[in-house]
Amino acid sequence: MSPETTYTHVNLESVEDSAAAHGFGEMGEARFATGDLEAQRTGVSFHRLRPGRRQSFGHRHEQAEEVYVVLSGSGRVKLDEEVRELVAHDALRVAPPVARCFEAGDDGMELLAVGARHEGDGEILPGWWS
Repeated sequence: MSPETTYTHVNLESVEDSAAAHGFGEMGEARFATGDLEAQRTGVSFHRLRPGRRQSFGHRHEQAEEVYVVLSGSGRVKLDEEVRELVAHDALRVAPPVARCFEAGDDGMELLAVGARHEGDGEILPGWWS
């Protein structure tokens, strides 16, 4: 195999901001890097929430377990009916059927999400954490 087929190097800031592209830019940024990385089996996304803002919708999966890592800042996550506080360097594993949504604290919050990729597996939950 040649090097170009064995790895892909991408700066997450260069990945399209899907939040802005879909009218959710006031909340922050959402950069889904799986395609840019040419990943076949792994989902990767970077989320930047503005201070005091909440993601525009919750979501859950049928198959995909996800791990979230708080890179900087702090905030909260709602997991089904439980709300937990998060700070920088916290790691959180979420089982597929658990509904989740993140909210930044006063200093904003940056998250990295990784997990096995299952095409079409996500369910969007508008207004779930109101």
